[in-house]
Amino acid sequence: MLYQSPKGSIGTTIENRIATVEFAHPTSNCFPADLLRGFTEEINSLSENPQVLVIIIRSSGTGVFCAGASFDELLAVSNLEEATRFFSGFANVINAMRSCSKIIIGRIQGKAVGGGVGIISACDYVFATMDSSIKLSELSIGIGPFVIEPAVSRKIGKSAMAELTLASSDWKDSEWAKSKGLYTKVFAGQVTLDIELAQFSSKLASYNIEALLEIKKTLWEGTENWDTLLYDRAAISGKLVLSDFTKNALRQLKK
Repeated sequence: MLYQSPKGSIGTTIENRIATVEFAHPTSNCFPADLLRGFTEEINSLSENPQVLVIIIRSSGTGVFCAGASFDELLAVSNLEEATRFFSGFANVINAMRSCSKIIIGRIQGKAVGGGVGIISACDYVFATMDSSIKLSELSIGIGPFVIEPAVSRKIGKSAMAELTLASSDWKDSEWAKSKGLYTKVFAGQVTLDIELAQFSSKLASYNIEALLEIKKTLWEGTENWDTLLYDRAAISGKLVLSDFTKNALRQLKK
């Protein structure tokens, strides 16, 4: 186990050149700041690990894949520096996945909200179940999906991004997500998904490591400015989360 605390855990197993990274949090697999740091560090470490060719990202349990940012921590931030630092945690994760030298496969078993959709978007290939609906609810609480927007728009396009963002109370089902390019394949259940995932990842891990590295670079061409862009976006989110509108909205959601 790489990291474990009352605020969640991250564990990694490596077998046959495939690393499986699993994150967990008791509140619908959400991400507090320290879990974001641990996740970023693990992706960066695996990128440098010569024993790994493929990375699978998954969350614990059979329910929600990821509820995004921790509402408890969003309510706790009291100044712009703290708030920007928190949202920079998601910027760090996405940039780590983007610059990782290994192909990253997402294993999505359930619903994803906000930052969870951003993590899915930063995967190179995604297996999901029919239960894996998505929502970007940020506007409804007075902020916006600014940090994750480049990653999501890269996958689904600006028009679909606008549809997903502006209808912030609406869930989009897995077929919608697949039709827009967020999901690569959708399965009726987790058993079938895991069988297909095992076969696909094993085949991928048998390929030429240099070829995989070069295709990874090709897939992410044109995103080099994210090293600056995502942190500029974190500052926007950091400013907005301090507003009375957002604080009140978060308190209502926690009731």
